[in-house]
Amino acid sequence: MEYRSGSVGRVLTIRFDHGDNFLEELKGLLIKENIRVAWFQILGAVRHADVVIGPVEPVMPPTPVWTSVDEAREAIGTGSVYMDGNEPLIHLHAALGFHGETLTCCIRKNTKVYLILEVILLEIKGVDATRPWWEEGGFNRLTFT
Repeated sequence: MEYRSGSVGRVLTIRFDHGDNFLEELKGLLIKENIRVAWFQILGAVRHADVVIGPVEPVMPPTPVWTSVDEAREAIGTGSVYMDGNEPLIHLHAALGFHGETLTCCIRKNTKVYLILEVILLEIKGVDATRPWWEEGGFNRLTFT
């Protein structure tokens, strides 16, 4: 285990509207505001998302199991932001509900908002960390510098 201590910087309250591409627009906001390390919560609904629902087998590096969500799903989740070079990498896990059934997943791409998605984002200051590619694990891993 490794850790660093920092403090909360800016707090952003963000609204994404019906049809917005959530991940792409969040990434654009992170670049615009020069936010390099952050933690966020989401609350609302998505209409579409390509997600990972686990590994094929519990080995390293993992082979992800992909699926697509293509109906309106209630969404609650939490995520982090760390940089890989000049690119903010978003890691978001969420529970997506539809008619009483819940899919827990890692939301990865092609996200479309249904109705509204509310986000509270906490910028973390004083932590020098990135998320570069980790060859041994086969994924981008939080790394302290």
